[in-house]
Amino acid sequence: MAEYKVDVTTGDRVGSGTSDHIYITLLGTEGQSEKVALDSWGVYVVSGTTGTYTVKTGTSLGKLLLVKVEKDPYFFSFDNEWYCSKIVVTTPEGEAVLFPCYRWLTNNEAVELRGGKAMKVFEDDHPMLIEHRKKELASKQSLFKWSVMKEGLPFHADFNTSNVPAEVRMTVSRMGQSKMTVLMGALELKVKGMLGSEESWENIDEMKKIFWNRKTTLSEYVSQHWNEDDFYGYQFLNGINPNMIKLCSALPPNFPVTEEMVKPFLEEGSTLDNEIQKGNIFLYDQKKMNGIPGRMYNGVRLQVCAGLCLFYLNPEKQLKPIAIQLQQQPSEDNPIFLPSDSETDWLLAKLFIKNTDMMDHQANHHFKDTHFLSEVWVTSLIRNFPVIHPIYKFLIPHFRWILHINAMARDILFGPGGPFATGTLGLDGTYEAMARSHAELTYSNLCFPENIAARGLESIPNFYYRDDGLQLWDMINSFVKAVVGHFYRSDIEVVKDSELQGWIHEIFTRCFLGNKSSGFPESFQNVEEVVKFITMVIFTVSAQHSSINAGQFDYQSFIPNGCTTVRKLPPTVKGQSSMKTFLETLPNIGESVKIVSLVYVLSLKYLDFVALGSYPEERFQEPEIQEMAKEFRAQLSKLTDVINARNAQLAVPYVYMNPVRVENGVTQ
Repeated sequence: MAEYKVDVTTGDRVGSGTSDHIYITLLGTEGQSEKVALDSWGVYVVSGTTGTYTVKTGTSLGKLLLVKVEKDPYFFSFDNEWYCSKIVVTTPEGEAVLFPCYRWLTNNEAVELRGGKAMKVFEDDHPMLIEHRKKELASKQSLFKWSVMKEGLPFHADFNTSNVPAEVRMTVSRMGQSKMTVLMGALELKVKGMLGSEESWENIDEMKKIFWNRKTTLSEYVSQHWNEDDFYGYQFLNGINPNMIKLCSALPPNFPVTEEMVKPFLEEGSTLDNEIQKGNIFLYDQKKMNGIPGRMYNGVRLQVCAGLCLFYLNPEKQLKPIAIQLQQQPSEDNPIFLPSDSETDWLLAKLFIKNTDMMDHQANHHFKDTHFLSEVWVTSLIRNFPVIHPIYKFLIPHFRWILHINAMARDILFGPGGPFATGTLGLDGTYEAMARSHAELTYSNLCFPENIAARGLESIPNFYYRDDGLQLWDMINSFVKAVVGHFYRSDIEVVKDSELQGWIHEIFTRCFLGNKSSGFPESFQNVEEVVKFITMVIFTVSAQHSSINAGQFDYQSFIPNGCTTVRKLPPTVKGQSSMKTFLETLPNIGESVKIVSLVYVLSLKYLDFVALGSYPEERFQEPEIQEMAKEFRAQLSKLTDVINARNAQLAVPYVYMNPVRVENGVTQ
C-alpha cells in the first residue's frame, strides 16, 4: 500500500470556494490511482484555504506525471466555478511535487495538471507527457484565436467583454472596485450639475473644483503652475508622455525659426546656432499626425495640429519652449508663436501642442505600445507554450487580466461614445494615427537604453524618467539573464526549442506584422537574443506602462494643462485671442468631467496591486528561481531607497518608476 498526501489550495478571490464534488486522479509512469473524491458533506472549500487529503494506491505510481482534477455538482448545487490555485502532492518517497493550476474549474470539467520542474519541448521523453503537451496546445489554440481591430494595427485575441475565458478574467473584487469608483464619481458630478453639461467654463479656477476629494499633491501643483514655461518643458521629460522630445542637431527645413525670433529667450550674447552646437536645443515634432482630419464638432471639422515645438535648456537647467508652429508646412496662416506674443496667444499655442500630445500619448504610447502589444505577446504565449514551459511560467504573471482589460477597452474606450471617438482626432483619426505610428515602430523604440540614445537624451539634466528607467532596465535584464540562462545552457538549446521559435515568429507576424525593416526578431538564434526580448517585454508591461499610466490623473485632471479634446480651430493669426477664446477652446464642462473621471479610474492604485518583482503565484518548483526573484526584489528595494532620497529634494517628485509604484504588468 502506498500513500500520497495531497494539499489542495483554493484561491483567495471572492467566490473561489465551492460546495461541489472535487475528484482527483494521480497519473504516474507506473500507473494511475483510482478517481478519489476529496470532499465531504457540507461546504468543501473556502476561499484562501488549503485542504489536506490522502490518496492510497496498491503500489507506487512511479514518477508522478499528471494530476487529473474534476468538478461535479452536488444535487441541487448552483455553484458554477471553483478557483484552484495549486495542488502539492507528496509521494511515498517523500518528494513534494508542485502542480500549479491558477484557474477556474466549472461543473463537469476535467483538467489535467502538469507538475514538477519546468520542461522544454525537447526534454519531454515520456509518451504520456508528449501527448499531453500536444493536446494542451491544440486546446488553447482552438480557444485563443486571432482577430483584427483595424488594418495596420497589431492583432488581438478574439474576445469581447462577454466571452473572456475564465482563466484570464478579472477578479470580481477588482471589477467591483472599478465600478464603485466610476459610480461614486458620477454621483458627485451629477449632484454638482456638471455631468452632461454643455456649458463652457467661466474661468480657470472653476476647473480646480471638479471633485471634492479626488486630488493628489501633484495634481494640486499642476493646477498652480500649469501656465509656467519651465513646468511646461519639464512635462515633456517627466510627464506622462516623455517619449517624443529629442535633441535638435539642426532645425527642420519646414520650421523656419530665425535668430531674431528666439534671441530674447537665449542666454545673453549667445546665438541659436551656438546653443544647437552646445546641445541645448531640443525638438518636439508631431509630423506623423500631418494630414489626419479631425472629427466633426457642432458642424465644424476640427483640426489636428501636427505641430513642432522648439525647447531651450537654459543656464538654470530649465527646459523651456521658445517657438511653436502648429502645422507642418510654414505659411502666412501658420505663424510661429513665441513667448513674447500675447499671453493668450502663447497659452493657445501650447494648448494645441499639448492636445495632440495627449492624443498621441493615449492612442499610441499608452494603448498601442503597452496594452495592445502586450496582448499579442501573451496571446501568443498561451498559444505556443504549455504551462510547464519555463518561459510560460516566467512571463504569465506579468500579463494578469490584460486580455480582459483590452476587451473592455475596445468595447468602451474605442466605442462610439468613448473618449477616442469624442477626442479631437475622432475614432477614424485615432485609428489612422495608430496605424502610422505602428508602421514606424522599431525594436530600438521599445528597448529603453537604445531609445534614449537614439533621441540624444543621455545627458540632459533633470530627466528622471531616463535615470530611473535605465536602472530598472538593467535590473530586469540581470534578472532575466539569470532565469533564462538557468534553462537555456547553450545557443543550440534556443535554436531547437520549437515552442520558443513558434512564439517569437507568431509575435513577429501578428504584432509587428512581418515588418523586417523594424528590426524585431522573427526567430531566436542565441540566448542573448532571448534575454533582450524578454527584458523588453517585462520592462514594457511594468516600468514603461507605469511611467505613462500612473500619472494621468496628476497631469490631466486639470484640463488647461492638456486635454484630448478641443472645441475650436487652432489660431492662424496672432493678436486676436483672449481668455474667453482660451476657455471656449477647452472642452465644455460635461466633456471635461468625463476626461477627469476616466483618468482617475485609469491611474488609481487598486487594492490588489502586485508590485514589480512580486510573484504571489507559485509556479516554479525550482528553488534557484525563487532565489533569483528574491535577489531581484532586493535590488528593486535599493532603487526605491535611492529614488525616495532624491525625491525628498525635489519640488516635483518623479515617482512613476519607483519600484513600489510599478505594477508587475498592465492591469488598468
